[in-house]
Amino acid sequence: QQADGDKSHAGDSTYVGIDAILEQMRRKAMKQGFELNLMVVGQSGLGKSTLMNTLFKSKVSRRSVQPDPEERIPKTVEIKSISHDIEEKGVRMKLTVIDTPGFGDQINNENCWQPIMKFINDQYEAYLQEEINIDRKKRIPDSRVHCCIYFIPPTGHCLRPLDVEFMRRLSKVVNIVPVIAKADTLTLEERDFFKQTIREGLRANGIDVYPQKEFDEDAEDRLINDKIREMIPFAVVGKVLELLFLYLRDKGYIGRSGKYLRYMTHMQNIKDITGSIHYEIYRVRRLNESNIDTPPNPVQANGVHAAQHEALSHEM
Repeated sequence: QQADGDKSHAGDSTYVGIDAILEQMRRKAMKQGFELNLMVVGQSGLGKSTLMNTLFKSKVSRRSVQPDPEERIPKTVEIKSISHDIEEKGVRMKLTVIDTPGFGDQINNENCWQPIMKFINDQYEAYLQEEINIDRKKRIPDSRVHCCIYFIPPTGHCLRPLDVEFMRRLSKVVNIVPVIAKADTLTLEERDFFKQTIREGLRANGIDVYPQKEFDEDAEDRLINDKIREMIPFAVVGKVLELLFLYLRDKGYIGRSGKYLRYMTHMQNIKDITGSIHYEIYRVRRLNESNIDTPPNPVQANGVHAAQHEALSHEM
């Protein structure tokens, strides 16, 4: 039976119908919907909520509530998640924003990354337990953190020890996207110098942020990703982005369909790396701890991140 779009190929003996299969896959994906779990990390007052609400044109992130001075700063890092179902033109997405109030706000911030690392690994563990169940669900709920947006204060100088320590450790378990918060407080010269200094700091400390070079699948991917890498860390100003978007939309340069996914063209790639690299490393380590026979780890079989897997075992 031919799909609606196949009528033009009637009588063509060479027509296979691959485009019809792709259309079926697209319809199935749209029917199931998409899941995206974003974690935002940074000190209070850096505009995390503003950026999230601007990106998705909706109130998807809670603002800090400070009822009285004594309760303004949490004594330890907390983890707070808010989920939203966003639908547009028949496409549904469950967006979960994971906030980490209290991070970096203490006088002594030693080991403040640990609750965040534990939360990420807890989500991997929950997914693993569902996966190994005899009667596992047809579609396992995915609470794994797909991307961590790390907010760097606009000091204009260099990465702080806290920034280095957090990104060095967390880049081994999650996709890290570093951004310079409140970039409008810097001049253009200061911003460019700061971006270059941060890139040098990332290289010097072996911090691998998204998009990782090891996963450029072809020349086209490499070209696109190289352009993104040249912009890292991203300089963000929430309100300016919002005004720019409204201007472009009013002028007809962009349509409403780009409303909440206009900055997420790599969303599926981020999710793929989460599942095939970060979660896979965790899964193999946990199954090895349980003395369960597992097939060869494809990540290590390809020689990618084998050293990372060994280092991760020592750090957790």
